Amino acid sequence: MIGLDGVSAQALSDTIGAIYDCALDPQLWPDTCLKIADLCESTGGGICVHDLRHARNDQLFVFGYQPQFLETLGSQYAQSPMAAADIVASVGDVNILSTDRPALLESRFYQEVLAPFGLTDMIWFPALRTGGRMASMHASRKDKAPHYQQFEIGLFKLLSPHVCRALTISDALDIRTLRSEMLEKTLDVLAAGVFLTDRGGRVVYMNETAARQAKIGTSIRILNNRLDPVDSAARAALSVAIAQATSHDDEGATNPRSLAIPAVSGAGYIATLLPVQRGQRRDIVAPFAASVAIFMQDPIEAPMMPGEAFARLHKLTGAELRVLMALAQGLGAKDAADMLGISEPTIRSHLQHMFSKTNTLRQADLLRLLQSSTPAVRAPQAL
Repeated sequence: MIGLDGVSAQALSDTIGAIYDCALDPQLWPDTCLKIADLCESTGGGICVHDLRHARNDQLFVFGYQPQFLETLGSQYAQSPMAAADIVASVGDVNILSTDRPALLESRFYQEVLAPFGLTDMIWFPALRTGGRMASMHASRKDKAPHYQQFEIGLFKLLSPHVCRALTISDALDIRTLRSEMLEKTLDVLAAGVFLTDRGGRVVYMNETAARQAKIGTSIRILNNRLDPVDSAARAALSVAIAQATSHDDEGATNPRSLAIPAVSGAGYIATLLPVQRGQRRDIVAPFAASVAIFMQDPIEAPMMPGEAFARLHKLTGAELRVLMALAQGLGAKDAADMLGISEPTIRSHLQHMFSKTNTLRQADLLRLLQSSTPAVRAPQAL
């Protein structure tokens, strides 16, 4: 392969190879975007997804930008020169903002979006159109860096067909966006707190319950973006458990592990670790770059199984279920009898029938069975 002036053939070959590696593993895109940006001496870059139906602008695999810039760009993208150019552009067509530099400097987009964050120019090309969304790859320069010239345009033109093919092969944006949205909705209704961490124990995602547990902070906290049990022994045990769960040398690493995460004043959570970096598990959580899923459950607050389902499971009668639910509220036999308008001997008779049907011997065992039949989901609650 013949390189462009200033870029070796080996560097171009390595970059194109990295692009096609992304077709098989979308999580390689951040490093590949950085590699492309380095070739054209850019300070920022990444992939942008434009939802044409909902006027949304999402940044994926981006680097070198302040969060405020990304928010500003997203809110004003529809009115930007980039959006206008992409309407008529074909997939793979390369554009730069400074094609008409005087007009750019006078534009509201430059003055309100680029200039406040020191950005001087952007180069990009539409890389994929699928359904109501379009994706583009971009790079940018800031501060006093010169505007993009023919060299950078030529480099992007050389690389754009490979990027477009790689994205089409894997449809990486659909995998990331759709799986992330579906996974988030699923995890957010779980009764247990779910923390997804990388190999180093850094939290890359947590559901609503987990965020609430960390905010309360009596058993588990987030410190330097890592899970930090309040109890020192639990902190050390969790660190070891994460390391073991992500170890390729550990034959038992595919199995879940459980450990106690005590609270300052007693009780606390039971943490169960499940490796997610293997096989289909890895594909499902790849959007979060997670290696371990940690389920944090408070056994005291575990919601009870819906009575109707429990009754059908154990073939309880309606009368027996009413007695069971009354006792589950903490009522004694006499109070339950008074509430239901029946006698204490009838309560005891129903209990004997339920013991037989559930293979339990005592009221405590029966209530424990009901309590342990815990549903995985809960109604969403605001933080």
